[in-house]
Amino acid sequence: MRIGLISDTHLPSLMHSLDELGTHVGDALRGVDLILHGGDVCAPVVLDWCEQFAPVLVAEGNNDIFKDPRMAPKQLLDIEGWRIGMAHELRPESRPIAELLASALDGELVDILIGGDTHVERLEYRDGVLLINSGSPILPHHLTTRLGTIGILEISASRVHAEIVTLGPSEGLRNPSAAQHVIIERGAFVEASLRGTPLSAEHFAAPPHERLKRLPLA
Repeated sequence: MRIGLISDTHLPSLMHSLDELGTHVGDALRGVDLILHGGDVCAPVVLDWCEQFAPVLVAEGNNDIFKDPRMAPKQLLDIEGWRIGMAHELRPESRPIAELLASALDGELVDILIGGDTHVERLEYRDGVLLINSGSPILPHHLTTRLGTIGILEISASRVHAEIVTLGPSEGLRNPSAAQHVIIERGAFVEASLRGTPLSAEHFAAPPHERLKRLPLA
């Protein structure tokens, strides 16, 4: 199963549709079976737009002051034998996994934990849990409106491939985000990369800011 991850669309803002930054977001979501939105949708028209590609489920964000049957404070799903939990706010994401599960999911145990809120992409595998924040497709790192990131999850019974996809380009505006991926198979690390550079298991286990420091110079 192929799942698109998107978060913090914050529309309408200066834009009224994700199409206004070009076809990049739609191209990245085309072909997914399900879309999980990490919250701060801000208007149901965004969910309607997403549903041209696949069904949508949303973890309600602090800026989501509307009601929609596709939205709940948290989402829990079982897909191909993997338990997935999603909540908008996981801050600080560096906390122990047990604390994140207790605060965001009322202690529910999951294999994959998805969040949003920070607008900063994050991909980690800690304590047997894959932690993903797909960032924001239009406000990456809380910068001005420009293309940022989405996430893709490819799930089978024994394997998960998680990817942060950088979108763009946006003319004259830098995308601050880092493309990355990790593959987990039967609960074990298989491979990972950051900005196209392969990472060892030890390198991938380092905090995200430390991984960037350790990348070889171009």
